[in-house]
Amino acid sequence: MKPPDTFDFAEGMLRAHRAAAPTIRPATTEEIEAVARLHRLVRTACLPYLPQLHTPEEDLRFFRECVFPTRSVWVGGGLRLGGYCAFCEGWVDHLYVDPAAHGQGLGSTLLNQAIAGQSHVRLWVFQKNVKAIQFYVRRGFRLVEMTDGRGNEEQEPDALYEWRR
Repeated sequence: MKPPDTFDFAEGMLRAHRAAAPTIRPATTEEIEAVARLHRLVRTACLPYLPQLHTPEEDLRFFRECVFPTRSVWVGGGLRLGGYCAFCEGWVDHLYVDPAAHGQGLGSTLLNQAIAGQSHVRLWVFQKNVKAIQFYVRRGFRLVEMTDGRGNEEQEPDALYEWRR
């Protein structure tokens, strides 16, 4: 049995760790390359059933020319980029968290930033991405529509989810 003071200290540290939300901030243009690399890493690790349709160079061009100029992009994870979220009014376009950072609250913190001040938000998720679907449903998202994938580049069945305040 642990001495009471050791037990109390450990419990307090655990509670403090759970209570502290991860720090996030707006991404800078200097981080475009890191975000593109993280995007590829997470898709490869967590969505292995998706075809690799683009090269890393094409990913970088997409983030540089399409995502960063037209979306709010927030990042988090400390010294090493652990996750990012790209969103605009009414939509979450990308929410990707490094598998090494799963379960630490980073995805929730990024999603909360995306929905802050909005009355409703929609997002698409691949039907096979069960963990992401569970994540969104636990945060109040509801299924709106399921498709056969003909409308997305990957040709993978997906689903539209919506959150309302």
